[in-house]
Amino acid sequence: MNDERLPPSPTPSQKAGEIGPRTILHLDLDAFFCAVEELRDPSLSGKAFIVGGRAHERGVVSSASYPARKFGIRNAMPTSQAIRLCPGLIVVPHSHGTYSEYSRKVMVLLHDYGEALQQISVDEAFLDVTGLSNDPRVLALEIQARIRDEIQLPASIGVATSKLVAKMASGNAKPNGVLVIAPGKEAEFLAPMRVGELWGIGKATEARLEQLGVNTIGDLQRATPAYLKRVFPNHAESVIARAQGIDDSPVQTEREAKSISEERTFSRDVTDATVLRKALLQMSDDVAARLRKHTLTSRTVHLKLRWHDFYTVTRQTTLPSATQLGDEIFAAVEPLWMAAWLERGSGNAINTGRTRGDPIRLIGVGVSGFGEDGQIGLFDGDAREEKLSLAHTLDELQQRYGKQVVRRASLINKKR
Repeated sequence: MNDERLPPSPTPSQKAGEIGPRTILHLDLDAFFCAVEELRDPSLSGKAFIVGGRAHERGVVSSASYPARKFGIRNAMPTSQAIRLCPGLIVVPHSHGTYSEYSRKVMVLLHDYGEALQQISVDEAFLDVTGLSNDPRVLALEIQARIRDEIQLPASIGVATSKLVAKMASGNAKPNGVLVIAPGKEAEFLAPMRVGELWGIGKATEARLEQLGVNTIGDLQRATPAYLKRVFPNHAESVIARAQGIDDSPVQTEREAKSISEERTFSRDVTDATVLRKALLQMSDDVAARLRKHTLTSRTVHLKLRWHDFYTVTRQTTLPSATQLGDEIFAAVEPLWMAAWLERGSGNAINTGRTRGDPIRLIGVGVSGFGEDGQIGLFDGDAREEKLSLAHTLDELQQRYGKQVVRRASLINKKR
């Protein structure tokens, strides 16, 4: 789908000679894992297949090809259910290192259009191109064509005055399209969509809104803050503003960001402490690698927990000295997790000897309070310097050959 919704002349709020509204691009690589697997094995092209875990291992769908989606197969669906919907479905295991390499190539290409780049996942990024072109659609088509010709991947791009509307536009441009929403047309574009399509509205919140008769984003635009207080007691006004397409959040590079974090939402709620601990350790390593990549250090470590009923807490602690090491981040976040997890439920879980808390839906690790990496290691001795040197070596190996080339033994799933 190619669509152009650009004004022929300046908007009423834009006088001649003034800098106009922001121009934000949201790029989403279409069925990214599947697209990469088709490059690895061209025989998959045009076939119904998924990338994910095997059915007998309780696997889930990570990515579905567009032919597979015609059968109703969606991401996060159990593989066993996907096979029932599409007999003969091809199941392809993950190739994580390859995905990371292709993602890196795309991000390097996007940097050709400026440094205001914010990667939000392996296959998504925002790019602020304000003032770079008089015709944002032409620029978006150029970027799309370069990704297709130089990296052989399909991409959809949304263009708007804000991150929120640009992301919504790219979703409506799929597959392999470009959609530009003109300044002043944001609310009109969003209004017909189901309320659950608004970025940031989850299924539980969608259900509660529908109980109030708020079925579309347009309904949300017209609702009063007082009416929405029962669903959004503290931020009804901001939700209505987002429904109208108002979003002033900047495109931030990691160096400009106030925090770096990793989160994992489980396809099934988790009560297994080993699974949660492994997730924390992996995310601690990932956060530390991002610190080293941007030559930053941090002293404040954050935990985020969301339970099966969407109750969410955050905790934080301050380290005695700044770090770039996953071990040190994990050592700080693990006790925060265990205390928060066990305390919820009976109210005296620790005292009664419970070893498991209530089921967890999401877990996250973050850091803030940045400094430059020159502040680290001045008085920490040779052992810590050796750990940092090893970490940088592993970063180089993983960047060149993929994250799976070197892994902690404790994070490798061992068959019984």
